[in-house]
Amino acid sequence: MRQLRFSMAAAGAALAGMLATAQAADPIVIGVSIAQSPPGSVVQGTQVKDGAELIVKMINDKGGVLGRPLKIVYEDNQGIPEKGRAAAEKLISRDKVVAITGGHQSSVCLAEIEVAHRYKVPYVNTNCWSDDVRIKGYPEVFNPGNYNTRVSSAMAETIAAMKVKDVVVFAENTDYGIGQAKILGEFMKKVAPETKYKYIALDRAGKDFTPAVLPLRASPPAMVVNIMLPPAAYILMNQLYEQGIAPSAKTWFYDGAGIADYPDFWQNVKEAGKYMLAFGLYHPKMPMPEIGHAVAKAYQEQSKHEPNRLIFQGADSVLQIVRAIEQAQSTDSQAIIKALREMEYEGVRGKFRFSQEPGYSYQQWVDIPYVTYQLTDVNQPLSKTTLIQATGQGLQTNLLVKPAN
Repeated sequence: MRQLRFSMAAAGAALAGMLATAQAADPIVIGVSIAQSPPGSVVQGTQVKDGAELIVKMINDKGGVLGRPLKIVYEDNQGIPEKGRAAAEKLISRDKVVAITGGHQSSVCLAEIEVAHRYKVPYVNTNCWSDDVRIKGYPEVFNPGNYNTRVSSAMAETIAAMKVKDVVVFAENTDYGIGQAKILGEFMKKVAPETKYKYIALDRAGKDFTPAVLPLRASPPAMVVNIMLPPAAYILMNQLYEQGIAPSAKTWFYDGAGIADYPDFWQNVKEAGKYMLAFGLYHPKMPMPEIGHAVAKAYQEQSKHEPNRLIFQGADSVLQIVRAIEQAQSTDSQAIIKALREMEYEGVRGKFRFSQEPGYSYQQWVDIPYVTYQLTDVNQPLSKTTLIQATGQGLQTNLLVKPAN
């Protein structure tokens, strides 16, 4: 009888061990909500996904997280707020993700963070620039990407340094586009009050912006600024170029939406992209940690293209969740949120802590690095563009060039 009890106890212990091993091997699941079909920015969604998958492979090749493999579950939000809300609900309720990331269009992020806040699940914002995402002040939401105040202040300083007399901005009719245009206008009042400034809101789903573009032919401004995402941004650029407005000897074209390093940029704009001035969050000449170089190398080997900012942002968003899990030694939502809030993070693009100041800087990487560069030839790779302003340096306006006519 004693032998039987011993055998049963041993069997029970073995079963418990097997269950514990099985549980330990269960993947840690992170949800990624991106646009994989129109009207959303599919090119952005693809880049975020590529970056996320690169870092997941690196992590799993090194043994995973807390001894468990890392798994990504994707949802297509189509760039529509209602779809984003549904995606977040599904990822949390059905897929049981430990955190959500991937957001790259502000109106969608604003819908998704409401769900994350309600369920108290950590949400790492990959690329939603609208300050409203931060101003909400939700403790679940963390922002390692760019934000409207950062880009608008940088652009206003550039415009002031270039001493242009008048600026016309074309902004998409979204939280991101109109929000950035308004903030840019406020900064212009401070740093270049003598410069005339106006913005025009355009439908992001529009196919023809000629009615808005044509009036500029009679009286071209000194600068046209783009605050629109593709495909609308590409349509606008081509129509400005076809009408001889910008880029031209009279008018600069300045992109504030970070589109110059998209993989489909040149095939869509061709000559219209030459001489464009660009605000950028990545340039090969920017300093970068070792893991950033590893991500860049892996992407280039895989795609045969230079990486862009969204590759690094997608990778960083996932890696930051992983580092928080490791620091917390837990996949509990509150433990991850606490770790994200308190830890110093060194990732793909650099080292920082999230600000706890309320407003647009809440749980934001405040001093996110940026550059200014100019495209000077068709099909020019990012590495060959002219760096007008290196990270943390002044603008070298003497390097800027304009077309002859």
